[in-house]
Amino acid sequence: MKRITILLAAVVTIFSGCSKTETNPILEIEGGKVQGIASETEGVTVYRGIPYAAAPVGELRWKAPQPVTAWEGVKIADTWGAPSMQNKHRPEEVYTPEFFFDGDPEFSEDCLYLNVWAPTKTLGKTDTKLPVAMWVHGGGYTAGWGFEPEMDGEAWAERGVILVTINYRLGIFGFLTHPFLSAENENGVSGNYGTLDQVAALKWVYNNIAQFGGDPENITIFGQSAGAMSIKNLVTTSLTGNMVKKAIIQSGGGISGRAIIGGADLQAGMEANKAIFDWGGYDTLEKMRAASTEEIFTLASRYAQETGTYARLTSSPVVDGYVTSESFDDAALAGRIKDIPYMIGFTMNDMGALGAGIEKFCEVREAAGKPAYAYEFARPLPDSEENPHPLKGAFHSSELWYIFHTLSRSDRPFTDVDDVLSNQMVDAWTNFAKYGNPNGADGEQLWTPMTSDSKKYMVFKLNDDCSAVASEMLEEPVL
Repeated sequence: MKRITILLAAVVTIFSGCSKTETNPILEIEGGKVQGIASETEGVTVYRGIPYAAAPVGELRWKAPQPVTAWEGVKIADTWGAPSMQNKHRPEEVYTPEFFFDGDPEFSEDCLYLNVWAPTKTLGKTDTKLPVAMWVHGGGYTAGWGFEPEMDGEAWAERGVILVTINYRLGIFGFLTHPFLSAENENGVSGNYGTLDQVAALKWVYNNIAQFGGDPENITIFGQSAGAMSIKNLVTTSLTGNMVKKAIIQSGGGISGRAIIGGADLQAGMEANKAIFDWGGYDTLEKMRAASTEEIFTLASRYAQETGTYARLTSSPVVDGYVTSESFDDAALAGRIKDIPYMIGFTMNDMGALGAGIEKFCEVREAAGKPAYAYEFARPLPDSEENPHPLKGAFHSSELWYIFHTLSRSDRPFTDVDDVLSNQMVDAWTNFAKYGNPNGADGEQLWTPMTSDSKKYMVFKLNDDCSAVASEMLEEPVL
């Protein structure tokens, strides 16, 4: 009897697994055939862990992303692809109980994967031409991934927008500058590998999204924090061509004077990086690429511990003359960023100057004749006395639960009113992806672009007793 029970359990397991894919067509994309799985929302299919480039390991470490390696048969896209190497979240870190309460996935240099959420009925129908949005996660260019608990595309796909989220190389693996790497590069540059990954992911979307029912000529890119700064780089670089039709910058500042490494500082940084690698015994390219992932990842900390000298290897984008020739600020002021509609905003309790320069940016876009819609997220997240969170107010990243409609994944005591606010925000974000207008194509235009005559923000908030949504256009942000 026990054997029969086990056999029946196995049969149930096999068929329950089949039910997730049997209604989804097999798609032909770069690299081979792929099949998604049913999401928790009826009518939405998710594709997890699709490789968009070859694994950047071995001889491909610190090189521009290369074409994806083909696979045999049909890839069942039911498993997230590993995020880039990064430090594990510690329990005492303030963001751990907020977003990383389930622990971290396995990190790897083999990290160039993306995820797609699409309406099931559009799969394989290349003439459907749904709008597409590509999300770039934040994390200071040293942390994060495209399938964190707060990130999900079901609510977007329900509204007819295909959502793509990506992983890209981070930290020393994504942004190292080094004289040896520059010398071997055909453009004489090094660093910016993570940005090149983002460009490669965008090209993948452009070349493949029609198979999912998407329109390659209607792609919005958006990101938050370092993801927002990545968006600024992607609308500045010539490498993205005309693939980007709209952009959303969340908590990444406007024209705010933030420095980006270039010129003499770039050269000095390369020499400092080389000195640390030489200290570690990695004094040739062969040794640099032969070293283990762990050896490279821990190099700076080992150097600091053994020499008593603080070491910070380059771990963010640089102005290298190839990926970017100037900062976002300079390009925006000169009218050399993508001439497209923009949304830009911040949260009420954002860090430092991440809300700075928004009005200036909107004035520049007004002069160019293209709208820029400004917003502030001003809903202090609810908390409980029994399980208090270290992060308070409308903190940096707090809007993410709302724009992806993932409130139910958090242990915060969100209410039905928060759900209404979240739906309002998802509507605005997806309307912008569809039309370049957060109000939608028809109906009352409640959210107007910020101009020199009307410096108004759409402030997403609740009323004083949190009993109703009270989002409104205001001349000044809520502080």
